[in-house]
Amino acid sequence: MTNIFEQDLDPNSANFTALSPVSFVERSAEIFGDLSSVVHGHRKYTWAQTRDRSARLAAALQSLGVSRGSTVSAMLPNTPEMVEVHYAVPALNAVLNPLNTRLDAALIAWQLNHCECAVLITDREFSPVMSKALDILKTQFGRSIEVIDVCDSEYTGPGEQLGRYEYEAWLASHEPLSKLEGPQNEWDAIAVSYTSGTTGDPKGVVTHHRGAYLNAVSNVATWTMPHFPTYLWTLPMFHCNGWCFPWTVAMLAGTHVCLRRVEAQPILNAMREHGVNHYCAAPIVHSLIYNAPESMRAGIDQQVRGMVAGAAPPAAMIEGMAKIGFDITHVYGLTEVYGPASVAVKRESWADESLSEQTRLNGRQGVRYVLQEGMTVMDPENMTECPADGVTMGEIMFKGNIVMKGYLKNPRATHEAFAGGWFHTGDLAVMEPDRYVKIKDRSKDIIISGGENISSLEVEDALYRHPSVLACAVVAKPDPKWGESPLAFVEVKSGATVSQTELIAHCKNLLASYKVPKEIRFEEIPKTSTGKIQKFQLRERAKHAN
Repeated sequence: MTNIFEQDLDPNSANFTALSPVSFVERSAEIFGDLSSVVHGHRKYTWAQTRDRSARLAAALQSLGVSRGSTVSAMLPNTPEMVEVHYAVPALNAVLNPLNTRLDAALIAWQLNHCECAVLITDREFSPVMSKALDILKTQFGRSIEVIDVCDSEYTGPGEQLGRYEYEAWLASHEPLSKLEGPQNEWDAIAVSYTSGTTGDPKGVVTHHRGAYLNAVSNVATWTMPHFPTYLWTLPMFHCNGWCFPWTVAMLAGTHVCLRRVEAQPILNAMREHGVNHYCAAPIVHSLIYNAPESMRAGIDQQVRGMVAGAAPPAAMIEGMAKIGFDITHVYGLTEVYGPASVAVKRESWADESLSEQTRLNGRQGVRYVLQEGMTVMDPENMTECPADGVTMGEIMFKGNIVMKGYLKNPRATHEAFAGGWFHTGDLAVMEPDRYVKIKDRSKDIIISGGENISSLEVEDALYRHPSVLACAVVAKPDPKWGESPLAFVEVKSGATVSQTELIAHCKNLLASYKVPKEIRFEEIPKTSTGKIQKFQLRERAKHAN
């Protein structure tokens, strides 16, 4: 039975629009079309031009049959083209699949097949690995896809064209769509991003327009970002769609400052030349900045604000950034929650604390984003909230609009992730008396190196493929540069011999370079009476490994 507030008050086109971050692009082009949108070397675009280029890309993709539910994969560094695919693909109600540029050909091919990619847009720099991936895709999976090649003006290295079309000529041959429109249903998928999580089987995290819109807005609220920020792309846009910042910058009519290489000199040069005032990165990138010579930072007089996530930031990093005057905000999240979904909100009273205490407070994972409905620490067995005593350990859980739709073609994993009506992160933490969360351990042995997830099981599987390996276990070792790096403990079969150099070379043939163990220790591996490896003991050893 309806009540009076439901009678003749139905939603219509005048009072209801499905939420989609695509709308931010149209607004900025309409109102701030003359303002800077993208800077990349000698290339500079306004918001009117970026909107036009994105609308041409959408029209070009449409001509290839891309539509609602089609997958468009992008193997691109942080360039204008990567910005444009974030605007054009969702405007067609298609699904964007940003590929990790550090992956090997076999894994790329697997992902392209799993998400049923229809079109691939790839940078010329990656043609060697992509050529191999496309061969595997055809021979192993029986699939061929349309390939668009990007010849970036700032790249002068080797590379070949793999497809029929070159990006710039392809855009020029199409008239732009009249409007970049979002979907009719905001629950429609906007992206699929793969994460190895804690097993060797990659999982496709499917996110939706509503969540992307709300997290883009949450970024603004979290950082109290002003209109027209100048944002430096030190964070890979392939990582959780750049934490939704391609859409956040569009919302505020800011300027994307693109960067192909994440190195101290180019970062600081860009900050100085373009007046950069915001950037995001894993701890290793912030460390590059504060460890750079003071002369390299000369001339950066504006207030620069950085956001850090991807691994728990070392105290030395937070203190180092504070000493050079950079304002750092610590956030926490996962691909499944669109990147950051919690933040160590700085209270005014913290400014009165010592630097070491400020570092401790800022190093916590914090509280939920303003548009995330729930974040807590629970006992995963009985789904009861742990007391906020800073001692009782449980699992961090989220719920709300900034949580994925689920895992692509993996209903079992989706069901497990949402058991009890909350998203289970797998991270073990405590809740402190002020209800700020602090991670204590990772329940599933994931290794986060330079902001990228590494499955210990995947590395172990590679080691086990060597004929001399009897048993092995891989854990995270503290790394001053990468935050964490894989450390392998190995037991060799009786009568066999193998060296560290040989095993590392063996792994390099099977894994992406960043997943290869940096060190291998030939030691007895602690096990329970049933033969289960006791990784908690190995983690303690790793802390003291030379």
